[in-house]
Amino acid sequence: MRYKSVTAAIAGLIATIVAGPSAAHVTIDKKEVAVGSFYKAVFTVPHGCDGSATVKIAVQIPEGVISVKPMVKPGWTLEVKRGAYAKPYSFLHGAKFTEGPKEIVWSGGNLPDAYFDEFVVQTFIAGELAPGATLYFPVVQTCEKGETSWVQVPAANKPDEKLGQPAPALKLLPAATKAH
Repeated sequence: MRYKSVTAAIAGLIATIVAGPSAAHVTIDKKEVAVGSFYKAVFTVPHGCDGSATVKIAVQIPEGVISVKPMVKPGWTLEVKRGAYAKPYSFLHGAKFTEGPKEIVWSGGNLPDAYFDEFVVQTFIAGELAPGATLYFPVVQTCEKGETSWVQVPAANKPDEKLGQPAPALKLLPAATKAH
């Protein structure tokens, strides 16, 4: 009996180690933020595509994420694709944003499969967004050979649904109260 338990534990550990890199996905480091506040999204790319180096990362910006400013990465070309928002969003001091970055693309670099890197975007989370909601940042990772789309989002009625290639998610918290 004890031998079977030890064997099962070792098999589980080996499966975790072997599946580890392939199960990893593009994530964001800070998974919660208050509406009406600045947010620095750090997208971590943990590996390439089946041994192939990553050469392009494209991040879609969800509705209500405004004042988007990507960080330049030496050795990578940066492209900002702009578009109109579904509605105007308030920014600081009453400014209204009606359009802005909808997708950020880093390309032309080379991130070998054996290494990880981070891609950073400074943003503002509009105060008009609903606390308790979750925003998703779909990411397409292009490699020298192949591509992985981290774009899956859970069904509205299944928020805890396990997905094979989930989009990085950000939970919205109530606006922070200011001390007087």
